[in-house]
Amino acid sequence: MMRSDHVKKGIERAPHRALLRALGVCSEDFGKPFIGVANSFNEVVPGHIHLRGIAEAVKAGIRSKGGVPFEFNTIGVCDGIAMNHPGMKYSLPSRELIADSIEIMVEAHQFDALVFIPNCDKIVPGMLMAAVRLNIPSIFVSGGPMLAGRMNKDGKNQTVDLITVFSAVGGVAQGTITEAELEQIEIAACPGCGSCSGMYTANTMNCLTEALGMALPGNGTIPAVDSRRIVLATEAGKQVMAVFEKKLLPRDIITKDSIANAFAVDMALGGSTNSVLHLMAVAHEAGIDFPLSLVNVISQRVPHICKMSPASEVHIEDLDLAGGISAVIHEIANSLNGKCRTVSLLPLSDIIKTGEVRNREVIRSVVEPYYKTGGLAILFGNLAPEGAVVKSGAVAPEMMVHEGLARVFENEEEATKGIMRGEVKKGDVIVIRYEGPKGGPGMREMLTPTSLLSGMGLDKDVALITDGRFSGGTKGAAIGHVAPEAANRGPIAAVKNGDSISINIPACKLELKVSDAEIKRRLSELPEYKSSIKAGYLSRYIEKVGSASTGAVFVK
Repeated sequence: MMRSDHVKKGIERAPHRALLRALGVCSEDFGKPFIGVANSFNEVVPGHIHLRGIAEAVKAGIRSKGGVPFEFNTIGVCDGIAMNHPGMKYSLPSRELIADSIEIMVEAHQFDALVFIPNCDKIVPGMLMAAVRLNIPSIFVSGGPMLAGRMNKDGKNQTVDLITVFSAVGGVAQGTITEAELEQIEIAACPGCGSCSGMYTANTMNCLTEALGMALPGNGTIPAVDSRRIVLATEAGKQVMAVFEKKLLPRDIITKDSIANAFAVDMALGGSTNSVLHLMAVAHEAGIDFPLSLVNVISQRVPHICKMSPASEVHIEDLDLAGGISAVIHEIANSLNGKCRTVSLLPLSDIIKTGEVRNREVIRSVVEPYYKTGGLAILFGNLAPEGAVVKSGAVAPEMMVHEGLARVFENEEEATKGIMRGEVKKGDVIVIRYEGPKGGPGMREMLTPTSLLSGMGLDKDVALITDGRFSGGTKGAAIGHVAPEAANRGPIAAVKNGDSISINIPACKLELKVSDAEIKRRLSELPEYKSSIKAGYLSRYIEKVGSASTGAVFVK
């Protein structure tokens, strides 16, 4: 019996069939599997503007193998457009709504299998969470990355992207470039559809969906405008039928071992810090115990072999030409569990064998990596007892170990104004608090402050610590996800201007140079946290959301 029989079999389902016939479903279709196509198309997000075409290819693949596709939509937020204003409070919370809305559509209509079409930051993990929650045969195919922008400066061609624009704002504030030059960069940075072109959150998550085994090879790197993307979408539509026939379920694929594989690839790529938050959330949804401390264990054994934008001028299109994720997993094969299952119906070991590194400037050898350890690190200490995350692969060598005086701001807006007014000095450690999952609410990304620091030439002299998040495009000593957060009386709430803070990324340490007794005293004197938000979705989010250390998922 198929799940869809609940809506199409038996005389008591005649009303259901009547409604389905109104959609164009014919009599012979009632004997076929019904396949849901969860598409995140909208006309707001550049990474999603082209997903109608992806969905049409997916549906053609499904039909060619005897399935009946039914497309439905989810919401999707563009983090770049939502950045640095109240809209960013809604970005991370949208992840939970995406998972919930897919659950509702699938259970209400009893689809037999699913094809997920995400592309940008919170849509990929939201859909992964839905896949393991529903646990019916599923496959992912993303919309693909945007090409990098290109412009001519001083007679030389150079690549630019969205992060170049954010950094250029800092250059204008510092007086090193003009507003006219900023406009030239702005015009060139985003040349068309696709997820932003560097190893930022969206592309990190789409690459890791391959590593998890939930997408076919090429999903993470084939450019959005490349015809191979349409071919891949058609193949995904066909393959979901094979996955359905074999009764292969997401929880057969997403296991503790496959999540470890995803983190291993993440370390090799130097991916977005947000991947830690999202993989922890997927593990939680799948009922997998995956302590945050295991991330450092993986980092110690997997070298950082790909240095990509924002840490370099290399973009996702370059990684694709160099062999893509298949080449990366081939290079780090000894750090992976090849027995893990994949939607290709082959074990990961078979995909590893197909990988070929075509450009050693993009994908280095494990014996000659950029760093001997992974591109992400989890820091612990009295300032972050439950952990904090840093993209170590994008930190300047001189900032890997740093001690400086705290410059405290109570929110992102205060910090942005303070940086632009010149209140931050070389050697300082900026602390931005009350921006966590509960305190923000919504754990806003801090791309504007970090980009300002970069554009002002301070990213090699100033560290930034927050209980909020960072964009995958952030570079420098930017330490986020500090837990417990300030709104939950985490130690970050006790920091005062002028306190000394010690950062040791190689040792995975983050320490406030204040005695435990003094920290306890300061916290005891703080008033109870009360949000100013009293209505709407965010008020409900505040009540339910848990710690960043466990993925900022809803807790009972």
